[in-house]
Parts: sequence; structure tokens; C-alpha cells
Amino acid sequence: MAYAYLFKYIIIGDTGVGKSCLLLQFTDKRFQPVHDLTIGVEFGARMITIDGKQIKLQIWDTAGQESFRSITRSYYRGAAGALLVYDITRRDTFNHLTTWLEDARQHSNSNMVIMLIGNKSDLESRREVKKEEGEAFAREHGLIFMETSAKTASNVEEAFINTAKEIYEKIQEGVFDINNEVTFTTLYIFCFFKAQSSPPLESWTVKDLSVPFGCRVVCHCDKNGLK
Repeated sequence: MAYAYLFKYIIIGDTGVGKSCLLLQFTDKRFQPVHDLTIGVEFGARMITIDGKQIKLQIWDTAGQESFRSITRSYYRGAAGALLVYDITRRDTFNHLTTWLEDARQHSNSNMVIMLIGNKSDLESRREVKKEEGEAFAREHGLIFMETSAKTASNVEEAFINTAKEIYEKIQEGVFDINNEVTFTTLYIFCFFKAQSSPPLESWTVKDLSVPFGCRVVCHCDKNGLK
């Protein structure tokens, strides 16, 4: 399907805050109560319409573990939007937001739109972070803020689409150079191969290719790595 724009998103935040569940709810309209930890990155895409224009959202869901942080940093390149997620039932995930935000701003375009998301709003009885705290953090750091529930789908649609609307407005205002920043991205291909034991992170093969959207890249992976 043809589209006017393609926006790359990255979803960041601690392990277990519901990043993968948010992506699945937005792209597939379903909730998966038991979800394996993300290894490296996962990917999803969906078409939306803004101002009568078809826009494709390319969404990269990143691992929250510290051991994968170097991979996560690679995906900031070319991102027009980021969803920074914490779990309202876990104070520590909120306390780590500053570190995530500093990392995002250090490795991304200065104009990247960041949506702060307090997830798991359906678990009100277990809440440790007040909504007002999320609002205050967003206000202090110039972020958009919403509370969501990947389980009930509350505000999930709005979180992704409102981020896209903000990006679209920046394009109309000339803040984003659409030809250089949003229509191209970097394709990162990670080759995982099984030996008798899993290789350490630094031994994984990484290929970094800048390609126009719409191009198909075919890769072959064997025990010697990516070709």
C-alpha cells in the first residue's frame, strides 16, 4: 500500500514495563498476558491516516536489559518518535526514566518527538507512581504524556497516533527535513547462531546498511555469520 510518509518509532524503557504488549496491542489489537523477554529488538508496523494522508509507522521494540543497551542505542538513528515507557506499579521503572531520556537525547535527532507512557493503568490498586508525577516529569522535560493499559487497550491507539500527529506537525512547520530524516532509516541485521552455548553479545555479527524504504534486503546467515 502506498503511503505519503514513513515514521520510525523506537519503544524504550525498563524490562517488564509492557513495551512489547503495547506494540502488539497497537498492531494486532490483542493482549498477550505471558510474553518472553525481548532479545535485542522486535519489529511491528501499521498504517494510519493523518490529515487525509497515509502514514506508515515502523516501530522498533527494544530490550530493556542493560546488556542490550548498545543495540538499543543503534536504533535511535533515523527515529522520528520515541515511546518512553514505565510501569505505574513499579517505582524503580519511573526512577530510571532520567537515564533513558538522557540516552535517547544523546543518540537521537534533537527534534525527535518523545511520548512518556505510564503503562498498566488497569492495575490501579497496585499503583506506586501517581499520575501527577508522570505529568510533572513530562512537563519538566518537554514530553507528551499519557497513561495506558496494554491489557484493556486504554489510550494505546492515542499514544501512537498522537506521537505521529506531533511528528506530522513538525514536518509541516519545517522542523523535520522529510527528505533527510524521516524517509530513510538504517537497517540493522543481527545474526544469532547457535553453537553448543549462546555466544556473548560482542561476538554477534552486525551489518549496518542505510537503505531507502521500500527496498527489499535478502540476507543469508550460517555458522560463519551474516552474508
